[in-house]
This record gives sequence, C-alpha cells and structure tokens, in this order.
Amino acid sequence: MSARTPLALALAGLLVLGVANDAEAARGFDVRDLHKLDRVSSPVLSPDGARVVFAKREIGEDLGKASTGLWIRDLRTRDLAPPRRLTPEGWSVNSPAFSADGQSVYFLSAKDGTQQLYSIPVTGGQPRQLTRYPLDIGSYKVSPDGKRIAVSMDVFPDCGANLDCTVSRLDERGKSKTSGVLYDQLFVRHWDTWADGRHSRLFVTTPANGDKAPAPVLVGAAKNDPVGHVPSRPFGGSDEYTWSPDGKSLVFSMRVADRQEPWSTNFDLYLYRDGQPLKNLTASNPAWDTGPVFSADGKTLYYRAMKRPGFEADRFGLMAMDLASGKVREIAPRWDRSADGIVLSADGKTIYTTAQHLGQHPLFAVDVASGKVEQVVGEGSISAFDIAGDTLAFTRNSLKSGDQLFTAALSSPAAQRAITPSAGEMLPEVAFGEYEQFTFAGWNNETVHGYVVKPWNYEEGKRYPVAFLIHGGPQGSFGDGWSYRWNPQTYAGQGYAVVMIDFHGSTGYGQAFTDSISGDWGGKPLEDLQKGWAAAQQKYPFLDGDRACALGASYGGYMINWIAGNWFESDGSSPWKCLVNHDGVFDTRAMGYVTEELWFTEWENGGTPYDKPENFEKFNPVNHVAKWRVPMLVVQGEKDYRVPVDQGLSAFTALQRKGIESQLLYFPDENHWVLKPANSVLWHDTVNAWLKKHIGQ
Repeated sequence: MSARTPLALALAGLLVLGVANDAEAARGFDVRDLHKLDRVSSPVLSPDGARVVFAKREIGEDLGKASTGLWIRDLRTRDLAPPRRLTPEGWSVNSPAFSADGQSVYFLSAKDGTQQLYSIPVTGGQPRQLTRYPLDIGSYKVSPDGKRIAVSMDVFPDCGANLDCTVSRLDERGKSKTSGVLYDQLFVRHWDTWADGRHSRLFVTTPANGDKAPAPVLVGAAKNDPVGHVPSRPFGGSDEYTWSPDGKSLVFSMRVADRQEPWSTNFDLYLYRDGQPLKNLTASNPAWDTGPVFSADGKTLYYRAMKRPGFEADRFGLMAMDLASGKVREIAPRWDRSADGIVLSADGKTIYTTAQHLGQHPLFAVDVASGKVEQVVGEGSISAFDIAGDTLAFTRNSLKSGDQLFTAALSSPAAQRAITPSAGEMLPEVAFGEYEQFTFAGWNNETVHGYVVKPWNYEEGKRYPVAFLIHGGPQGSFGDGWSYRWNPQTYAGQGYAVVMIDFHGSTGYGQAFTDSISGDWGGKPLEDLQKGWAAAQQKYPFLDGDRACALGASYGGYMINWIAGNWFESDGSSPWKCLVNHDGVFDTRAMGYVTEELWFTEWENGGTPYDKPENFEKFNPVNHVAKWRVPMLVVQGEKDYRVPVDQGLSAFTALQRKGIESQLLYFPDENHWVLKPANSVLWHDTVNAWLKKHIGQ
C-alpha cells in the first residue's frame, strides 16, 4: 500500500497520534466517550461483493436507550457516496444477512413486541415481516434457495411445536400466586438467568404470507431424538447450525441437556432431514464439535473440534468430514492456534478464520488441501469479517479504537479502504495513550508478552502512577484490542500509565502455554506478573512503581485476592497501594459448589471439591486472608452466577472484619459484566476515585 494514499494516512493516525493531533487534543479519553461512540459490527457482503451492510449502535447523550440500525455502502462508488441508513429510523435491529440474489437484506427486530424476522430491499423502503410467531426468534438462517428458514425459539420440551402451549404456560406462571420453583437437575441457573424449563430449539418454517404464519416444524421431534439447546446458551448463535446447499437438510451443534450437562463440553454435530431421526455425525469425539459449514457440492462438512472432554479452553482444530464415508481429517494439525470460525472461499480451496496470535487477533487463510496457514490481515484485532469472491469486509479494533469497518481485495489485502471512522476521528479533541508490546523472561525463563500504555498527557522525563490490569479467563488475553468493559484508554485518559501481562495460561501463544495455568492458578501466573512488573519498570522509566494499584476481574479478581495474601517485597511490604477486585473468586472450594458451569472448576482443579479437596485448597485465597493488609475495592453483580455474589461479599466481609480500608460497589441488576451504560460510568468513576485516593492524579 502506498504511503501517499489517504487510507495510509488514516491508519498512521490510528496507530501513532500525530503532532497536529497532540496540539489540538484538549483532554484524555473518558468512560463517557466510550459509551457515546457509535459501535460498528456485523459486516456482511452482497454475493457479488458490490455492497456491504453493517450494524451501527447509537446512544443518546444521556446514555439512555441505545438503538441499532443497519447501514449500507455501495463499494462500486469509491468514496463519493458515504454509507446510508437502510433500516427505518426508530427500528432497533440485529443479525443482518443478504438474500441469495443480493437484492434484499434479512434482519431481526422486536419493533412490534416480539423479535421477528424481516427483509428489506437494498434500495430501502418498508421492511417485510417474514415470521409472525408469539415467541421471540432468537436466531435464524435462510436456506440457500430462500424458500425455507431455520429459526430458534425458546419452548417447553413437552409443548413441542405448539407455540401457543408455551405462551399459555408462561401466562399461567405469571398469574400464579406462588413463586416456588422445583428443580430435579442442574442447570438451575446459567450465566445471569434462572432456568424456567424452556429449551432453545430449532424450527423449520417458510416466509409468512401476509398475516398468515405457517406452522413451524420442530427439528429433532422424533421419539428418541436427544434434546438440548440450539443455539447453545448463553452465547451461542446461528454459526452453530447451517443448511446444506440443496436446502434439504440442516446440521447443528448441540450438547444433550441431561443431568451431566453442567460438567460436559460434549457438543456433537447432528444431521436433520425432514421426517427422519437425528443422526449424530461426531459421536466418536467426546469433546466439543461446532461451527459446521458445507462445501458447495454438499459432500464435505467443515467444522471446528476440540479433543479433550471437559476443557472449554482447548484448541479448536479445523476439521473436514467426508459425508459419504464419515471419514474425518484435521486440516492444519501443526498450526498451534485455536480457530474462531470458518468462511470458505468461492472455489472451496481456502478456509478463512481468525485466531488469537501473540497479543493480536489476525485473519488467516488456511489451505484446505495442504494445511498451509498464511496471515491475511494482522494489525490489531479482527472482530468480524465476510468474503464475497475477491472482496473482503472486516471490522478491526485496537488499543486506540473500537471497531472500524474496512474493505479490501483478497488478492491485495494490504490496500484497505476505511468505510467508517476510527475513535480518534470521531473524537478529534481527545488524545489517546500511545502503546507498545514488550517481552520478558517469565516462569521457567519462557518468553512472556505484555503491553504498556502511556498516559494521554505523557511528557518525556516525567513519572506516572500505574494501573496494573490483570485479565480474566483465566485462559484469556489483554492484547491489542478495544474493550467496552476493561479499556486501558479509560485509565490512560485519567493520567495513569497502564501495564498488562499475558501470563502463563493466556491464549494466542500456543496451546501448551494456555494449558499451563490449569492446576496452577497461583503459581506460574503470579511469577509472570511479578517478573513482568519488574521488567516493565526497568524498561519504561516513566512508570512510578511507588504509586501503583493492581486491578482485575473474574480470574483477574481471583488474582487480586491471591496477590493480597501472597505478593510481598523482601521487607514484607506490598508493591501495591490499592487493589480492585471485580467479581473475583475468593474461595476456590466454595466456588466449586456454587458456580454453574462445573466443567470449568473441575478441569482447572483436576476433579470435584469432594474427590480432590487438596487441589481446591492449594491456591485458595481464603487461606491467606490473615496476611491481607492492602486497601481493596470490591465490585460485585447480583446476577453473576459464574462467580456468584457470595464470593464478593466474603471478600468484603474479610476486609471489614480485619479493619482494612475497603469499599463494596454492588450492582443488583448486573451479571459477571457491568453492561448498562449508566452503571458502567458509575463503575469507572468509583474505580478512578479509588485510584486517585491512593496513587494520585
């Protein structure tokens, strides 16, 4: 790409804040900016690659109700015509997809009370309602010929395809004078929702004719067909099922909803054909199979698979199944990265996928025949993409900007065309903190990566207080990406430097590196954090190690609790002036009994709390509370069923009982994350006030 092109200049501005911008910028980035920024997502290309449609979320100045609309851009006009709104004002929509002929766009909207499927011409106009059911359509996928639609709805198992039965049951519950619920197996609650007996099920239907809604056909209704959630809960989507090219069958990923579901990661791929029992295509693999995609001729099924049952952070390999013989082969077995999804090239010879890689999240091309892997787009984090012929559309974010939409030719992916603005272009008065990745020798002298972000008002020769951020997961990463929950720029915008370490257990550095944290939560990761903090201070003299606070959520919150009783200097003092623990594990043994996804704690600790009690106690923060002395802010959501409220309350009780300066920020309406914009502002203001009190600024 020529350095003289406008795009090159725009990208340069994204990565390195120019002198002119520095002079014009009046302030740092604030959480209110974070929520007011438009959010771009879900890019989809028309089959001929001539148009791109994307979703854009907008929110009012008062951070009240948000609305998401679809926008369309004609890529043949170059830069003469900007994107235009496609869906009507006042409609909040999601999940766009093009029709096979490229003349219409499908989407979901709850405009009339329940979420239903609509279509709209690419030229605009009044949307046409394609489904008319009394229950929400959770996801959908239209058959290749456009004649049939697979949709998911939440129904009671014994109601089957009788949707009125489910509606009536819900109405009866709402009118009942009793509130007790009787359960006879787990899950009783999952993520942030108590189970009400309904399952997310797939149905096949046809487009509504006016006000008439055809009766939906339940997928998997034969007598001995297994039952489960399709898509999976809580975060599954339409990528978990697909139509065959001839539109006569569906393949979907499902875990059986029996008593073993809470400690199982055994998702299998099932084949559905009208009037036939379900066929389990991957019964031989007791681990996770998902993301099915058919070849154009329908003879091969591509999908992603793990190998180890019970381990949700195992590597997803790319698989190819010959449907005639059932023979399966892994396409790129020596590629030590975990594939996020599958998009086939037009000729079927290449799989495009994203994967975490050394603190980045690039787009890769994988040759189906040889397994050779090449990086297509590597800077920052690719969050979503679509391909039509030689046209590539993708959204990319970084530590300096939320998702920005680009298009390019696959034949020359470096020549990228920006369709939407970056955060810096939307906020010209804001200066973002510069950032840099660094490496150091961590546990066992193995290479560990980290990032340092300078404060927005950085001046050479000055020293700055530090926010030391610890990621969750624990199999996760603080890489070159944008976050709406833990965004380093919100700290840099307050005048703090930021340090983040991808300790052993982080993703994107090979599966062995990811595996290494299991059974060793307080071991290798703590050593990496200690060595990383020392290395960062040595490499970056602007970091003021005497004014630093450590912050973390989920596993990061666990590590805050662990640090409080296990990280001390040679003189017995703590390197931290304050700590922030958000939804962190306080008692690993209690966590093993109260969390919902039991496969997680049982894999991480090598068994159950009653079979392997010593494993749950080995790195249990509750056993080291006597040594706690650093001021701590505890944040907890009532609807967090992953790390439930008792964990946060226990930590705060321990702090108060010991007389340690502490605060509890409690959200009765938030889950494991703080999602409501106003609550997020309160969260950030509270955390910033805590940091300011203890390390200044």
